[in-house]
Amino acid sequence: MKLTETATWQETMAQPEIWSDWAAPLADKALQIREWIKAREIETVWLSGAGTSEFVGSVISAAPSSLRLENRASTDIVACPQDALNAKGRILSLQFGRSGDSSESVGVMALLDAHRPDIDRLHITCNADGALATHPAPGPGECQVLTLPAATHDRGFAMTSSFTTMLISALACLDAITEEQIKTLAVEARKILVDLAAAATARPERAVFLGSGLLKSIARESALKVLELTAGQTVTQWDSTLGYRHGPKAAVNEDTHVYVMLHPDPQTARYDMDVASEIRAQYPNISVTTMGPNGDISWNSTGDALVDSVLYILLAQVRASQWSDELGLNVDDPFHGQNLTRVVSGVTLYPWAK
Repeated sequence: MKLTETATWQETMAQPEIWSDWAAPLADKALQIREWIKAREIETVWLSGAGTSEFVGSVISAAPSSLRLENRASTDIVACPQDALNAKGRILSLQFGRSGDSSESVGVMALLDAHRPDIDRLHITCNADGALATHPAPGPGECQVLTLPAATHDRGFAMTSSFTTMLISALACLDAITEEQIKTLAVEARKILVDLAAAATARPERAVFLGSGLLKSIARESALKVLELTAGQTVTQWDSTLGYRHGPKAAVNEDTHVYVMLHPDPQTARYDMDVASEIRAQYPNISVTTMGPNGDISWNSTGDALVDSVLYILLAQVRASQWSDELGLNVDDPFHGQNLTRVVSGVTLYPWAK
């Protein structure tokens, strides 16, 4: 099968149209959810998911907000409920899930049902038939569900449009992005994707992704995309731009490609550029690519890293697919249904005695 015929490639390339078509319906739905959050007098929002779905929350949790935003991976809540479920105050459990059926998604709901039925819930999912979309809350806490367009329920192994559209949708629910900004992102994403598709690069042995502030979580998701789709044959790293100097840079060898995300804030971008320049000087034979405003891969920025965040992930999505294809793997299922699967299941969920 040609790369362009794979579900993963098509889902990656479809993102601009998905965002553009979703912008207006999302605006109406998000307004209702914001009013509900205000009426429920929410103080703290737990942003939960597993794997890529967790990284949606970790991006958002690093941004300023009038609410207390806490990144609490569903994998952590299930494994260590004692660290979360004793919390006080008006709490909203905001869970993300492409399928909505992963073991940990179900586990978090079961824990809340049994021990914290007072906690309100907002589920953002791509699957109208999944547990996140259909499991009722026992009360007194209320539950709202935001189901994304069916096109975001990626058929491929890797999460692409599901990640970006869940992120955009959550930002709208938290009043951090506008309908017009979403449409602007779609315009920029179309250009970025066309350019990336036309300029394939050879797969390196190691790929490093660096970003400052909330872009560190985009770097993490970028590293995961490459690791997943190349079935672990490309070693990846992620870190904050300044943090990379403090030891992790030891992993760079002569077949490493380093990607540095340039933050939209000019002050932060100075540090990003300095690290990119330093690595180029210290490792003159490797490739160092900057992306973001005034980068090697550039776009018209909104000036807000949170809004722009979905643009930074596009490079890793495209390169991961290209490199997977270069290796002769099944881009839509690089593990052939073994070891790693599209939906994580089979996790034994143990009851918690509070």
